[in-house]
Amino acid sequence: MANFEARTSAHPGRAVVALVGECDLAVREELTGALIQAVESAPVVEVDLDDLQFIDSTGVHALVTAYHAAQRDGTSFYVVNAHGAVAHVLDITGVGGLLRAPIHGA
Repeated sequence: MANFEARTSAHPGRAVVALVGECDLAVREELTGALIQAVESAPVVEVDLDDLQFIDSTGVHALVTAYHAAQRDGTSFYVVNAHGAVAHVLDITGVGGLLRAPIHGA
């Protein structure tokens, strides 16, 4: 069984989905469900990857799927705190640039 958790918290005007552990094929449904539910519940969705140690192509696919759902709904969707192997995977796939948090004040 995979070591994974998607913790969603509501804040004024946004939802934060904190991903914890390892994100792979075994948790695809849980991940996609949590992300889509967040997109449907808030105008801004922040996906916090600080405690995510691993992500594979199914995790990347879930992020992109949720991003496209957010685009259709007019929702802002971005990731924060990617580092290590997770940041590397997002960067080499081009998803890191696509989902980077907006720079405020720029």
